[in-house]
Amino acid sequence: MPRNLRTSNKMVNSLSSVFQRATAYLTPSASSDSIVQSHSGFAKAPEGELFPKVDPAVDGEDCDHDCESCSIKYPSNFKVEEDDKLYGHIKGWATHMLVATGKTDWVRDIEDEKGSVMEAVGKYGKGPTNGVCKFLRSPPFRMKHSHKTIQKLMLSASNMPIPVNHEHDQSPSAPTTVLLLPSFTLIDDVTPSSVPELITHHVNLAPTTTTPLLPSTAPKCSDIDTSVSAPASALKPTILDEQTLSTSSNLAPPTQPPSSAISTSFTLAPPSPSESPPPTIGPESSPFTTRSCPHDYIILLCSQRTRDARCGQSAPLLRREFERHLRPLGLYRDLHDERPRGVGIYFISHVGGHKYSANVMIYRRQQKAGGVNADVQGEGEEQVEREGGQCIWLARVRPEDCEGIIKFTVLQGKVVKPERQLRGGFDRERSLVSW
Repeated sequence: MPRNLRTSNKMVNSLSSVFQRATAYLTPSASSDSIVQSHSGFAKAPEGELFPKVDPAVDGEDCDHDCESCSIKYPSNFKVEEDDKLYGHIKGWATHMLVATGKTDWVRDIEDEKGSVMEAVGKYGKGPTNGVCKFLRSPPFRMKHSHKTIQKLMLSASNMPIPVNHEHDQSPSAPTTVLLLPSFTLIDDVTPSSVPELITHHVNLAPTTTTPLLPSTAPKCSDIDTSVSAPASALKPTILDEQTLSTSSNLAPPTQPPSSAISTSFTLAPPSPSESPPPTIGPESSPFTTRSCPHDYIILLCSQRTRDARCGQSAPLLRREFERHLRPLGLYRDLHDERPRGVGIYFISHVGGHKYSANVMIYRRQQKAGGVNADVQGEGEEQVEREGGQCIWLARVRPEDCEGIIKFTVLQGKVVKPERQLRGGFDRERSLVSW
């Protein structure tokens, strides 16, 4: 490499480091001196900082007690590992893709299911480009290498029902539905052969677990004039990541972090006179039908018995107990109930750590101004499109924990037993992750 280019890259890296430190210093947090800032602008939260723990002075004296009315019990031989420290050991992910199969158990490695969408995703030669993170290896993740960085997609089979118009087609290659998180987007009519289009038109453009999320009090996109005197296909958002900063010699730090809801910085990229305009990429040109997931909260339960019998035992018992506490609140939604708001509960394939069964992942949409009570209101109100703001990953969950999980974790974002149960997660509004 020429000496002047090496010098230029060092200057850019130095400026990047200064900018990141300044951002970390200026960003308020509950304990900014103990939070390590990452290159994405998100910070790794130490134990006790990511999600609040219930407080008896605020949440009631019995907030951390087990449910006394719970009659559901695990089998007597249901034993899990109790000594390991859980928090901070899960590996991060960018996008979580759930594939509807209508089943509650699958082959040991879901990507080995012949002719399925899961197999096609596993064999797809190009990794998603919407999340760049450090190198890691773990079974549930699809990873593609790129200069010591990889794109991470967590792939899960789920018991979400296949589309009604294809429910009589039991072949693995039948068109099905995919749920992308944290965008809370449902994509219909996905087939194994259309996986490249799924990745290109949707996954690559989807917000990730480390896409900053504007506070819910910010103006809606429809309230802001975003008109630009150039075709939309010629606009590219300026994205600062580690790879860009290390290869560009004339890139200045932005004045504020990028937003998933409003893009504030654009660069024009006019096509070369000798080149034809690039094909349009995005949901508008997608061959699929997309819609917003109707639920405000999603509970994912690992049920894969072929990985561990405890997962197959715990998932249906926990679902029954969650349902018991959700019904009086009017929030329970079964697999075919698409009324707005409410809580969807799905079984999914192996996510890792089955020795800590039961694993429960809770995705929560960004909360509206006014907190949780603003979400539990009349069904006639207009549904506001909000992305997923948090995922709270718990383990060692037992039926007697379900009441507290619904009341505090699902509806309020608090953790009842963090020392014993919290594995990690993310909070996009606060720009915090556990990895």
